[in-house]
Amino acid sequence: MLDNIVGLLLMVALLTGFGFPTDFAVSRMVPGTALGVLIGDLAFFYLAFRLSRQTGNPRVTAMPLGLDTPSTYGIVLFVLGPSYLQGLAMGLESFDAAYRTWYIGIWCIVLSGVLKMACAPMTKWVQRVVPRAGLLGSLVAIALVLISFFPLVEIVGHPLPGILAMVIVLTTLIAKIPLPGRTPGTLGALLIAGGVYYLLCAIDVNGYSFPSYQPAAWFPTEWLESFHFAWVSAFPDALAYLPIAFPFAIGTIVGGIDCTESAAAAGDHYDARTIIGVEGIATLLAGLSGGVIQTTPYIGHPAYKAMGGRAAYTLATALLVGSAGLVGYFGLLNAWIPKPVVFPILVFIGLEITAQSFLATPRRHYAAIAIACLPALAFLAMSIPGRILADPALSGAGIAPATLSTALQEDMSTLTMLSSGFILTSLLWAWCLAAAIDRRLQLAGVVLLVAAALTLFGIIHSPLDGNRLFVPCGPESWGDLVLSPHDRNRVLEFCAGYLASAMMLIAWSKTHSPSADEVASEHGE
Repeated sequence: MLDNIVGLLLMVALLTGFGFPTDFAVSRMVPGTALGVLIGDLAFFYLAFRLSRQTGNPRVTAMPLGLDTPSTYGIVLFVLGPSYLQGLAMGLESFDAAYRTWYIGIWCIVLSGVLKMACAPMTKWVQRVVPRAGLLGSLVAIALVLISFFPLVEIVGHPLPGILAMVIVLTTLIAKIPLPGRTPGTLGALLIAGGVYYLLCAIDVNGYSFPSYQPAAWFPTEWLESFHFAWVSAFPDALAYLPIAFPFAIGTIVGGIDCTESAAAAGDHYDARTIIGVEGIATLLAGLSGGVIQTTPYIGHPAYKAMGGRAAYTLATALLVGSAGLVGYFGLLNAWIPKPVVFPILVFIGLEITAQSFLATPRRHYAAIAIACLPALAFLAMSIPGRILADPALSGAGIAPATLSTALQEDMSTLTMLSSGFILTSLLWAWCLAAAIDRRLQLAGVVLLVAAALTLFGIIHSPLDGNRLFVPCGPESWGDLVLSPHDRNRVLEFCAGYLASAMMLIAWSKTHSPSADEVASEHGE
């Protein structure tokens, strides 16, 4: 329950960082997002009872489901936030830009749900075609670089309660040392570190203050506007963001398969196709209801089973998270739960995803997972300078990227292109290296050909603001859709690099055949 509440808090907090209206997010985006959790957990609650009847086992544990944390970061940071700023740059008022952003988010989640439902019958094929190092490597990039890092700013910004909460969470959930009375670590962190936080508020320590009173908007109805389907007309605006949203959906498909296998190892044998299908339906219904974050099965089924969890914990999660969004008391939770106290849960999630990804990947592919993090590091390297240079104080003083030294402008341009679409870049780089490690040089070359094609239209390595798509050439009447000569040269050089490397690997594959020792070493792992 706390994991899901933190996901909702994180969504609103990240949007607020872009200047997005908080009331708009709480009244329109939160209810539909929470509804997806409600539907998914109720379905998993039912599936647990059905499996219990089929097997005669009264100790079946329900699969856990909730908001996908990588998607929360990815959709807000790379879709919702940039599209809101883009709307403002187009001259829209804040409220109109928020509506445009909401519609784009709905499209991304609706189509992610459709993609999951379409892939549900093909879960084994997806897992077989793309190596885990590719699919999980991009998740590691998000988990380690973004999920575990960005919350640290809030945590160490209030170090006394923040570090205290992080130590409690990591000691209980990773070191597996229980609190007295077997109090769950996340609840213990909330109570202990939260008490310290409000004690500091009470004694008026600098930087700590009680939240201002904000009346709850009970039973919000604004989210029902999604059923007017005005968002359908926003598809052209959403098109550029779909290449960002789809890798997250694919990642949850693979994660769902992994979670199903994990449950089977603990004695609960669910059908992966059913699990992914339910996940897809929950995501689709959340999007149709105005939600902007997808749902996914959670890693951790064996841990819930070991603690005695059966099916009621998913029912409790469904009722609490669903009612928080639909009844309207999420606004109170958003105001009164100190973020430094609960954000350590995100650090744990990032570390757990990273650890699970390495455990689920053959050792020979570890370097492929590592290389997947590099494009994400480029995004991290650009995040703070980008915010600084966009600050009105600097622009008012005439300081902008164009006024910097030529060398610094070139470095920033390169980092921008490397970070643009980094989720897909991470997947392709890891896939290519994993294929090369497996002596499949021709496949590695084909992956690089795909990277070249995606670069040519800005799906990855876009040099444009907002990671926008483009065409490299075209008539002037197409306007900003056509690249400028300077940007075109940089994009074409990226493409040439991929193409030359692909041709080299394909030619190399004709001359290389693995030795008996190499084959034996590969299969020995």
